[in-house]
Amino acid sequence: MIWEQVEFSLKPRARGFHLVTEDVISSVPQLNDVEVGLLHLLLLHTSASLTINENADPTVRQDFESFFNRTVPEDAPYFIHTYEGPDDMPAHLKASLLGTSLSLPISNGRLRMGTWQGIYLGEHRDAGGARRLLATVQGR
Repeated sequence: MIWEQVEFSLKPRARGFHLVTEDVISSVPQLNDVEVGLLHLLLLHTSASLTINENADPTVRQDFESFFNRTVPEDAPYFIHTYEGPDDMPAHLKASLLGTSLSLPISNGRLRMGTWQGIYLGEHRDAGGARRLLATVQGR
């Protein structure tokens, strides 16, 4: 039985949605040792998110950004928590809507996702910086 935990960082990215599947795989080599199990990812931030969606067409990620910017606009007059700028509170709301963790199955040393699925980092700040993730691998 394997129980491993590793913390790693993703390089800083511009605001928007970014495909990070390969970054995760290369940062968690313990995946290779698991025949059947789970990978749990926790993003250690409150103004970015993780989700799974389309891995082939980048316009999907652009549409995600457009939708969330329209759904949670900056400079809304009712936001009080704006200490770090106009993107501060909207970033927290977007992160809560999408979530900051994922649980993914592992089969034969590989993440078991659908053909067109990839892991997205939702960067909801104009200058979010590097993002830390905690990966927990369990299995046999």
